[in-house]
Amino acid sequence: MKAGFMSSGVDLVIHDGRVVTPEGIVEGDLAITDGRIVSIGTSVTKTKRRIFASGKWVMPGGVDPHAHIEQMSGMGLWNADTFETATKSAAMGGTTSVISFAAQARGQLLSETVADYAARAARGAMIDYAFHLTVTDTEVDEFDNDLAALINAGHRSLKVFTTYNIQLNDGQLLDIFEKAKQSGALVCVHAENDAIIAQAKDNLIRAGHVSPLDHARSRPRMAEIEAVERICRFAEYLDQPVMLFHISTSDGASAIAAAKARGAPVWAETCTHYLLMTEEILDKPGLQGAKWMCSPPQRTKHDQDALWAALLGGTLSLVSSDHAPYRFDESGKLAAGTNPGFHQIANGLPGLETRLPILFNAMVTQGRGGPQAFAELTSHSAARIYGLQRKGAIAEGMDADIVVWDPEKTVTYGTNDLHDNVGYNPWAGYSVTGWPDLVMLRGQPLVQDGVFLGSPGNGKWIHRPFLATKPNRRTAEAETK
Repeated sequence: MKAGFMSSGVDLVIHDGRVVTPEGIVEGDLAITDGRIVSIGTSVTKTKRRIFASGKWVMPGGVDPHAHIEQMSGMGLWNADTFETATKSAAMGGTTSVISFAAQARGQLLSETVADYAARAARGAMIDYAFHLTVTDTEVDEFDNDLAALINAGHRSLKVFTTYNIQLNDGQLLDIFEKAKQSGALVCVHAENDAIIAQAKDNLIRAGHVSPLDHARSRPRMAEIEAVERICRFAEYLDQPVMLFHISTSDGASAIAAAKARGAPVWAETCTHYLLMTEEILDKPGLQGAKWMCSPPQRTKHDQDALWAALLGGTLSLVSSDHAPYRFDESGKLAAGTNPGFHQIANGLPGLETRLPILFNAMVTQGRGGPQAFAELTSHSAARIYGLQRKGAIAEGMDADIVVWDPEKTVTYGTNDLHDNVGYNPWAGYSVTGWPDLVMLRGQPLVQDGVFLGSPGNGKWIHRPFLATKPNRRTAEAETK
């Protein structure tokens, strides 16, 4: 701690907690002044306010780098959450920073897309935020200039698809990779082979197999495997950093491990629901299974074990929520009527609020990795990879985005107890031990003892001035010469 703070006191001390830092666990005081962390472990006597945290874990605020907020789906449906409802829900679960999507519509200038989403977030966001630029139409006016300008303005990640009606073909993907490399952006990819999915889906529909459980069969694991391998090769060929979203299969994780071993600049994530749900969750009476439909679908127990091993072994870098909220009514999952087939049902489930408690229970309470791995995979790694400066870790000079966890508190989720606008909880009946008692954003209480204290518009856009995931300075083409 600087001498000036020692003599004059600090704004706040979190006293006698177990503080989880990237370097290890420190028991003692955490001091905060002007919204920043100023000391860790040093006893502080002069402070305006003191919070007692004996026996509790003091963790960095969660960083969720994959959430769909105020966004229209490829099926033409707005998801259920506004920035206000989504970020309140995130905060209630311990997340203090989120990266959502500025999703380009067909024919829309990229600059208009970002201006639109920036205005929505400025009105409603109650935690700090950044955007991935979702590219769906590369033929619009000023595309190249807009893309370069937006990247250089601090939007350092792009999102592209290899499936759905917004997919880019291989030539367009390679072009985007080259443009991202020129301006310094990470390319995030939803990687599934569209032709494999189309064939499987059409075969199921013709045979009359259209239940929510059939959705899992409509997206074969080979669709993920092929696309992941292809995107890894594109990244390797151009030496362009890539983040592969929502890996769901053991084979996908193995393909990423092989690419990393070759030196490809590849990172990858998985999601809470792939770690702790299997496709059996879709097998419910009537259409109830639609609540858990997402893409890729949940897989098998074998895949779960492989994903955990890949996370704890470093092949996968983080766990996101892929929050994609649709109500189970005519505004969302049942927009096509009361008896839709799986191909007519919006894909996605809510996860912003449940990601951290579910993973704390698994990793800290049940010991699958421990507190440092939990902080790394839910906060620090995402902030580091995406270039969120001063976020994701407890260290001097960082933003005081802090969560104090009560490791003894047990909560059983109810059917509709979340703070988003979805109307159901996909983890209903699931019990977790370990709960966020206090959530702070830049040194200010955001949630305390279950009471939300935030205000719309208090969240700030996180400027990302540089590309954090560096190329490896080699290409597959160069190695053949």
